[in-house]
Amino acid sequence: MLININPVLSPELLFHLRSMGHGEKLILADANFPANTSNDKVIRLDGVGIKEAASAILSVFPLDSFIVTQGGSPALRMEVDDKPDELTETHKEFIDVVKNVSGINWKVGSISRQNFYEEAKKAYCIVTTTDARPFGCFILTKGVILPDGKVWS
Repeated sequence: MLININPVLSPELLFHLRSMGHGEKLILADANFPANTSNDKVIRLDGVGIKEAASAILSVFPLDSFIVTQGGSPALRMEVDDKPDELTETHKEFIDVVKNVSGINWKVGSISRQNFYEEAKKAYCIVTTTDARPFGCFILTKGVILPDGKVWS
């Protein structure tokens, strides 16, 4: 047992989160995402929704501030087909988690579904949940932790 570690973070997931380097991407996917055809590193979080998974992951995962300086976002949501500005309930929950866990200044960007699929093929790993709500897929890019334990911003 460990203290101060969210129990959603399985040993396998913690291993991969710790193994990732700066700039590498993690896919957080809903139950409908074709994870096994996209990437060979798939970590299942059965019985866990997007909100719970995002909260647990972001409790130990620094977001990449370098992307922000380049005009991008280290947290992206999959856009609804033909409605890129529409925010689903899952999107809203994810945005709230990012702001509550990582900080209010982080912005969640968006990416089309087809571009999301291409990014998933290149990602370090895919974390699947059993959240069945559509378009509940996200990309998180890992940042840098400084010697004092703070996130580089």
